[in-house]
Amino acid sequence: MSYESFFGLKEQPFSNAPESRFFYESRQHSEALVRLIHAISTMKGLAVMVGEIGCGKTLLARKLLENLEEDAKYEAALLVIVHSEITAEWLLKKIAAQLGVKEPGDKKAVLLPQLYERLMEIYDNGQKAVVIIDEANMLLTREIFEEFRGLLNLEAPGQKLLSINLIGLPELEQNIALDPPLQQRMALKFTLQSLLEADVIEYIRHRVNIAGGGRDLFTPAAYQKIIQYSHGIPRLINTVCDNCLLEGYLLKKETVDEEIVDGVSKDLGLKSDA
Repeated sequence: MSYESFFGLKEQPFSNAPESRFFYESRQHSEALVRLIHAISTMKGLAVMVGEIGCGKTLLARKLLENLEEDAKYEAALLVIVHSEITAEWLLKKIAAQLGVKEPGDKKAVLLPQLYERLMEIYDNGQKAVVIIDEANMLLTREIFEEFRGLLNLEAPGQKLLSINLIGLPELEQNIALDPPLQQRMALKFTLQSLLEADVIEYIRHRVNIAGGGRDLFTPAAYQKIIQYSHGIPRLINTVCDNCLLEGYLLKKETVDEEIVDGVSKDLGLKSDA
């Protein structure tokens, strides 16, 4: 038997894999989504969202893409930067391919005309082209940000042809500053914070409910301990809760109590802010 069966769940509720159906609309996560969609729908150009490690940026990026894909007026692409050793031409080629350029060239002299032609095609179809780049803090060279500025210069009458949305750790702001003219074109910036105390409890209940649970799996005191050890960071909440459910299953406790949270959190090396 797994802990899912023991607690009456259909699946594990606290995986750190970014699955959009587990997206919890806290006040600030909802606000971030609304602000980004506003920047995109009005084609403001460059929008930036930053946040510390584990605060839910990647899941929000996936939710944003899902919302855009459900609306036929958008041609949207999501890129995840996995390392910092990339060139401006590599990035341009990836953007071109994601937006539907067939056989994008390897050189900028070929890529830019191809990309402009494709953006005009999207515009002529009555759609808006959107690129979302997650882990954008790994973009480190001025050359890359200069290319973003060049893409933002591509316009049709009264409208930019491309909306660029950069999501990453707070150092992303410093990286953008490598190209001051691009920094000045930042139309929107939002900082994602950790969850408030009330949101932590509802976040946990939300994920348990999505996973098929129909009751509280944690005592009120356990919730307070999770708040203290996780500091409201969703990734840490997931890690603590997942380990707590496993420990509760091993101890054959139908509800996780504060002693379990204490033990698990200390094993994980977490410190309480109480």
